[in-house]
Amino acid sequence: MTYREVLENARKTILNCKACPECNGLGCGNTLPGPGSKAPGNGAHDNWAAWKSIRLNFDTFVEDGPVDTGCTLFGRRFALPLMSGPIGSMTQYSREDVTVAFNDGVMEAAAATGTIDCFGDGVVPAVLPGALESMARHRAAAIPVFNPMPNVSIMKKMDLFEDNDALAMCVVVDSAGLSHWKHVGDQPGTKTVSDLRQLRAHTKKPFLVKGIMTARGALQALEAGADGIIVSNHGGRALADVPGTAEVLPKIAAAVRGQAAVIVDGGIRHGVDMVKALALGADAVLICRPFAVAWFGGGAEGVKIYIEQLKREFSEAMYMVGARKTDDLNPDMLRIKT
Repeated sequence: MTYREVLENARKTILNCKACPECNGLGCGNTLPGPGSKAPGNGAHDNWAAWKSIRLNFDTFVEDGPVDTGCTLFGRRFALPLMSGPIGSMTQYSREDVTVAFNDGVMEAAAATGTIDCFGDGVVPAVLPGALESMARHRAAAIPVFNPMPNVSIMKKMDLFEDNDALAMCVVVDSAGLSHWKHVGDQPGTKTVSDLRQLRAHTKKPFLVKGIMTARGALQALEAGADGIIVSNHGGRALADVPGTAEVLPKIAAAVRGQAAVIVDGGIRHGVDMVKALALGADAVLICRPFAVAWFGGGAEGVKIYIEQLKREFSEAMYMVGARKTDDLNPDMLRIKT
């Protein structure tokens, strides 16, 4: 199966998504709830366009040699600095809630390719127990991502993963204002440094905060004890007219200065985008929507095909900008419009 065939298959079954050849936010526009953007504007497309505005500099006047795409995150070695993004409920893509099956397929692919799966806490009780079973079955490096419910609720969920092989714990703060949460029991809300510090103290595992869009926010996450941050605007679905993640990443990475892992998402679709992200200071990238498309188009095998394509693109782009390992990537390898 090729990635083109994966996309063709996905178009037959996936809802509210056209499985476009290029997932750039133009096909789905502002169709919410679903994979679109918060109106007015199109934040999903803004994210994508911000990465596309950055160019790579050819540099083949370097010593030849093989490319190592590996990275180390939270004390473990991975084949690729890649995380799949959390989707709490797949009902936006399917008439049935297939979240448990989706998480299982992505974890299988992550384990097979040496990458990391991030999964959401979901809106139905079966999601987290299903994720626990999938983690054990596939021996996957996985990170549960909890929505900003009251801390007591989050801590109960964290307890499920404290004594297993979860790579880290993550709280997503940029989903606090999403409209669909108005119809659920526990209401999410914003978090203070004190709130996050309480959650940090509740686990012995690495602790991540997702939804950082300013250097100030990054420093507040560090103040709370975060071991990693995820630069994210929730795919443009939480607030209109915010900058693309590529625009804010350099200042955030400079503010963190190696004190915590920096991960970035939003509009990253190809291996060349991954090169740009790491050159701007990220330690890894997170990609969400294309994983859903790949799973609908081919299950775990479809996800593996997408990851393998990303790895080829990433490796080839690293080679052509003169990087032989991920730590070699730096801003001099980029041409940024000013």
